Amino acid sequence: MKLFEFQGKQLFKQYGIPIQSGTLIYPNSSVENLEPPMVIKAQVMTGGRGKAGGIKIWDGSESIGEIIESMFQKRIKDEEVKAVLALTSVEIKEEHYISITFDKENSKYAIIAGISGGVDIEEQAYTNMSSMIVMDIDPLLGLQEYQIRLIAKKLNMDDYGAFKNIIIGMYTMFRDYDASLVEINPLAKTPDGLVAVDSKVEIDEKAFFRNRSKIEDFAEQIHTLVGADVFSANEDTITYVPLSGDVGLVSDGAGTGLLSLDLIAQKGGQIANFCELGGITSADVVYKALKKASMDKNVKSLLVVLIGGINRMDHMAEGIVRFYQESFNDIPIYIRMCGTLEDVGRKIMQDNNITIYENLNDAVEDAVNRIKE
Repeated sequence: MKLFEFQGKQLFKQYGIPIQSGTLIYPNSSVENLEPPMVIKAQVMTGGRGKAGGIKIWDGSESIGEIIESMFQKRIKDEEVKAVLALTSVEIKEEHYISITFDKENSKYAIIAGISGGVDIEEQAYTNMSSMIVMDIDPLLGLQEYQIRLIAKKLNMDDYGAFKNIIIGMYTMFRDYDASLVEINPLAKTPDGLVAVDSKVEIDEKAFFRNRSKIEDFAEQIHTLVGADVFSANEDTITYVPLSGDVGLVSDGAGTGLLSLDLIAQKGGQIANFCELGGITSADVVYKALKKASMDKNVKSLLVVLIGGINRMDHMAEGIVRFYQESFNDIPIYIRMCGTLEDVGRKIMQDNNITIYENLNDAVEDAVNRIKE
């Protein structure tokens, strides 16, 4: 989930990273209290807004109302501008690039620093790799002070303490929010010290289950400004494949599903549909998958195979119980459940008089035999 600049800066402020003071403006907001000089920035998810006219310097010679009105009339790479951030202008002496992200090749976090920053930083990195510093961070050891000192030396940071606080704030925020990217471009040297002039923050959607309460306000703002329902788009991870048989299959993994498909075929059954939950899932996703699979008019029995590695069986049980309670139809369901928090999941099922099979072969055989009755 990408955050808008103003949202990223809200987090920066919480983690002690210095930012400019500013005001978020909507189309109906009053601008009478704004005083120059200010930087007026369109709040859009796409990059390259500076080149597209999405950033303006207001020195007082023009009407601020007209500048902001023209900003709201823009489309930046087909994205409408529905909010504008007015920031106090700062005198920039030097610009640098700093980010924390993932090094996928080495399965570690990485801190990236650029001797210069600002627009076209990607192009600068390709044309002059010596201007970039890339250092892996061992997730078990965490960010080390020698790494911060080395980067500070490369960037000629005069105030090491302030720079250290910024880097630690970025790293802590990265970990706290399960971010995939925390970026400052540029980190500006000003007469009053270091300032994060821009922000780019991306939160890993697969970790929403850990952070939902912390990011609900951000998700609601994104929904208001761009119409995207962040949570529902992420939670519907179901892969549904309609087929021509009469046994519905719900599985929490592709490997588990393929094994179950083979067992059904060996026992003379045919699949009506295959519903795979996909990755880290929730009770709501299990409920939706069961509902989707059972609504197929060809389904005469439903096999549910859940093996909890990364998924919790208590969550899976809650989804199954909800489906049973709503009683969409009378299709018999055969459930094999094992893995993480299996005992808790079984207790939930037993309390609701739902049978769980101890053996996958038995569950498959009964699901297929029900068709033959």
